[in-house]
Amino acid sequence: MPDDNASPTEKATFGAGCFWQVEETFRALDGVLDTAVGYEGGHVDNPTYEQVCSGTTGHVEVCEVEFDPSRVSFEDLVSKYFEIHDPTQLNRQGPDVGHQYRSVIFAHSAEQEEVARTVIERVQPRFRDPIVTAIEPAQPFWRAEEYHQCYLDKRRSGAGLLGQLLGR
Repeated sequence: MPDDNASPTEKATFGAGCFWQVEETFRALDGVLDTAVGYEGGHVDNPTYEQVCSGTTGHVEVCEVEFDPSRVSFEDLVSKYFEIHDPTQLNRQGPDVGHQYRSVIFAHSAEQEEVARTVIERVQPRFRDPIVTAIEPAQPFWRAEEYHQCYLDKRRSGAGLLGQLLGR
């Protein structure tokens, strides 16, 4: 029987370079209930990692965050987002270069869009160069292949390919 007292959850979707580190950071926050990495913003249904990396689909590597707004606000998530990547780099993060690594917030509501713009104005003075993070309406989210989900945790625990081969 469903819990009528359960808090409604919300989603937030962030592109900030390679999705592995983004997911790991958000997953550790109190109030974040679930995360998934995937692709958003392109013109191909159900793209593969290889297609996205080819740069021909228009997708961005993203982390979709399911959170309890009574425990962590969207504003707090956006503030954390600006701590974990360089929002002044266009179509890249560090050594990862391409449209799929661009800095973008996919807003799931007009309120999220407004909050994201407010946070950008607040954090801009921390950066020498202008913030180039795009804010766009949420589009269909395509979940990435299973080996990408919680990738860094799997590698640390030996559950990666080598761990599978060794029976871990």
